[in-house]
Amino acid sequence: MTTHRFGVRLGFALLAVTLAVPCALAQQAEAPQKPGKPIHSGEVLSGELSALRVRSGKQGKRVATYQITSEPRRLPAPNGLCNLETGPETFQLVTTSDAQTTQLKRLVGKEISVKIDEVACAQDAGQVSEAIVTKWSVVAK
Repeated sequence: MTTHRFGVRLGFALLAVTLAVPCALAQQAEAPQKPGKPIHSGEVLSGELSALRVRSGKQGKRVATYQITSEPRRLPAPNGLCNLETGPETFQLVTTSDAQTTQLKRLVGKEISVKIDEVACAQDAGQVSEAIVTKWSVVAK
């Protein structure tokens, strides 16, 4: 009985080593990611638009929130990389009017381009994106 348990343990140990070595080598082979190219006020950000439902305020009213998923971009100083290795990839679009909300509602799930006027890193715990775009306008392709 002792020999059987020894063989089973040895088999599991060899299996673990066999599976762990290729994973370790693959992690070492990955090149470090470079920070994204910078984005400044007045530039265009392109990506897929998605809608999220979040609760806000004390009464927990559901609010539609829109975000663009794009390539990593660096923000202008003092925000820089937003404490991320490559810069933010998700940008939350803050709507200030019903017209902006209806405009974005029609474009959900599509590739859009947005001209950025003001952008900052996400600071609050309730924000779902890595960066917040407070002033923007949709650019026709």
